[in-house]
Amino acid sequence: MLDYKKQLANAVQHFWRTRGRQKKRQGGGSGLKDAGNRAAVTGGKHADGFVRLIAAIIKDAALPKVEINVTKRKPRTLPGFYRPCKEWDLVVLSDNNLVAVVEVKSQVGSFGNNFNNRVEEALGNATDFWAAYREGSFKPSQRPWLGYLFMLEETPTSLRPTKRIKLTPYDVDEAFQERSYAKRYEIGL
Repeated sequence: MLDYKKQLANAVQHFWRTRGRQKKRQGGGSGLKDAGNRAAVTGGKHADGFVRLIAAIIKDAALPKVEINVTKRKPRTLPGFYRPCKEWDLVVLSDNNLVAVVEVKSQVGSFGNNFNNRVEEALGNATDFWAAYREGSFKPSQRPWLGYLFMLEETPTSLRPTKRIKLTPYDVDEAFQERSYAKRYEIGL
């Protein structure tokens, strides 16, 4: 049995270590660096600890004939409906039936700029996936499990309530008024 708490702590440490290394290293060959914190994430791999943890949990469940695809060598690209296809972070098959699909995302800083984008991305991916399923793209699979793991940086900015939003002629839902970005994510995702 896995020590999930320890494995989650390892995944979080991997996330921060990898971001730090990538930020330092990015542009080493070309001299070109992305602006701000973008250099820390454009190299990818920072979410690999979470993907490995999810894969370990699935292995621990002992599904029959399970195939867990988490690398480029194993197919993680599935058909979509509103777009031709999408590459997911983790795809689980059992006897060639689609069992689970997971996307892993994070947000560090730039909360005002990126909150809406992340919510729209999560909803768009889910909408596209379920439309493809409805249209039979994954036959003969039963309804698979769709997961979205999201890590949000805990800072005073992500935890501080936002200003009240006034619109006319329609009001913003009170559930989102004067809520921190952390709380908005909790409500919206």
